[in-house]
Amino acid sequence: MNLKKSRKIFVAMSGGVDSSVSAFLLKEKEYDITGVFIKVWHPEFAECDWKKERDDAMRICAQLNIPFLTFDFEKEYKKEVVDYMIKEYKNGRTPNPDVMCNKNIKFGVFLKKAQEMGADMIATGHYARLKTTQINADKKPQINADDMMYKLYAGIDKEKDQSYFLWALNQEQLSKTLFPIGDLEKSEVRKIAKENNLVTAEKKDSQGVCFIGKIQMKEFLKNFVSEKKGDVLNERGEVIGHHEGAFFYTIGQRHGFTITKKKPDEKPYYIISKNISDNALTVREGDEKESSLYNSNKVEIEKINWISGEKPSENKKYLGRIRYRQPLQNCFVKYNDKKTFVIFEEKQKAVALGQSVVLYDREGCLGGGVIEKIL
Repeated sequence: MNLKKSRKIFVAMSGGVDSSVSAFLLKEKEYDITGVFIKVWHPEFAECDWKKERDDAMRICAQLNIPFLTFDFEKEYKKEVVDYMIKEYKNGRTPNPDVMCNKNIKFGVFLKKAQEMGADMIATGHYARLKTTQINADKKPQINADDMMYKLYAGIDKEKDQSYFLWALNQEQLSKTLFPIGDLEKSEVRKIAKENNLVTAEKKDSQGVCFIGKIQMKEFLKNFVSEKKGDVLNERGEVIGHHEGAFFYTIGQRHGFTITKKKPDEKPYYIISKNISDNALTVREGDEKESSLYNSNKVEIEKINWISGEKPSENKKYLGRIRYRQPLQNCFVKYNDKKTFVIFEEKQKAVALGQSVVLYDREGCLGGGVIEKIL
């Protein structure tokens, strides 16, 4: 995407190497850059390094000689991301808070505030790419006033590709966005940081959900959802153990519950289903392969977003995934009675309500939806 040198760009600075190199690359192109650290909500009971992350972001901005700002979005983050996640877990679903963070925070309130302060665009350190194509505005007036269609593509680095978390973005958001490192491998990003002596060059990547800190999801949720002891069942419906509340667990999980009726030579158990109304978990012993953990090849999705504004065709084979970094799976889209279904050629492992299904046409991310029913 060719931009005028006078373009003012606000870069979301997390304090990590990816956003640091993103800012560096844009600075090298002589754009008017401002670094912004986004302060989000975090629980008082969990260790959080946000002050250190902010300091690292500030140091990078000082090193690049660009302005540095802090945007406080604690209130918005708590409502749109944290409360959403807790509600979903209470209802026995498996939410994806990163999708909500991108949609409502980074490309929502951050983009809005950046524009209010005079920014033409924002940039983030996501491993994803954008391409534009000219369209006929007379035929598609809902797209963009500049007659451009914005298409989202997977990042070049397949291990780091983050397009899965960006499926809920729309044309307006993408038209104001840059992904400076989407065409780079992670190793290249590290190399650029080291060659230019960026202070975050050797910094390790962050893991997990950012606001939780260094505790497990279950321990986090216990501060908002009361424990409720329930039965662990085998596939014959026999009680063989207990757990602390079905909403704390996810399909495929192998730990966190107690098996009391053990056999000397038994193998580890994993969860194959959960019943929130009965507060019961059903587990299976042994190897996951060819097991009932591969529980479905057809799902109904809601909260749907197609990035181009057009529905995928029913007569075409696509690629899809139900979790980050899952190898892409062959699938089809079907529509019936105003409902949308994604049908995979093979059964998928540990399908759970609340997960995001994201569709691709080769490397192009079409959009997706949230699993509402497993069929």
